[in-house]
Amino acid sequence: MKNTFLILILGLALLACRKRLDSFLFNPSQLVSYLLDDYNGELTLDLGGQYGVPDSLIHQMQWDVELEEGLSKMSAIYVGDLSKIATDTVILYCHGNKDHMDFYWPRQKLYANTGGLGRYGVLMFDYPSYGLSEGKASEANMYKSTARAIEWLKDQGLQNERFVIFGFSLGSAAACEVAAHPQSYELSPSKLILEAPFASAEVMIQDAALLSMPGSFLVDLQIDNATEVQKIDIPLLWIHGQDDSFLSVKSHGQPVFDNKSNGYKEAYLVPGGGHETTPFVAGYQNYMDRIAAFIQH
Repeated sequence: MKNTFLILILGLALLACRKRLDSFLFNPSQLVSYLLDDYNGELTLDLGGQYGVPDSLIHQMQWDVELEEGLSKMSAIYVGDLSKIATDTVILYCHGNKDHMDFYWPRQKLYANTGGLGRYGVLMFDYPSYGLSEGKASEANMYKSTARAIEWLKDQGLQNERFVIFGFSLGSAAACEVAAHPQSYELSPSKLILEAPFASAEVMIQDAALLSMPGSFLVDLQIDNATEVQKIDIPLLWIHGQDDSFLSVKSHGQPVFDNKSNGYKEAYLVPGGGHETTPFVAGYQNYMDRIAAFIQH
């Protein structure tokens, strides 16, 4: 009887925390402006002054986007020559669950230097409530923002065969959604890169929960990359740090990789790599070379 009562109390406590657990995957911070190289807050990586990008290739933009709650503004940064999007290969980078584009700016610079500076254009954007982007942080709004970014690329002349989508951590959900349902978006990616993807919201909650119960009891998120990837037939590069303690290789990345049964796929597992640190541990140049080789494959 005592154990039953304890389980009931814990269950009620978890139910009361449902909103908090839903918001766990969305951890935004807002800004008054993007500072990029002048930002002195926490960063996803410390490049130590390497892999710079000239101001002439940095373009900050803001667009209207139709979200669940109505018309809002979203912010994006494109690194590259705007006049060459119609002929360049472009990486659409869908960032993780934390902070804003200033936090992920070092990664955008890495990808802009992959294959040599200017080899690839790179578009990054902030989800609703991140940075200067307005609106509510939610799974549906994340997909709507991703769709708006793809629409902009299409308007600039980008075509399917030169469109690469890259999802890191939370961004793996947006990348998988686009790759699994290309008919719902203005462009269909030719390559998919996933770094530290999570298998599903259900697995994430079960990894962290004190009680064994369906993840749907705790969160409203429908994200299920391990299932969505079964619909994807474009080439996949899976990158994961083997010491990732936030989204482990075994319970998250490996099921996503294993479930992709159609088309080419390759794994890039980095011993000692953590959730954010994999590029550093691998060696920035090694990391960029592996991505470039995949895109050119």
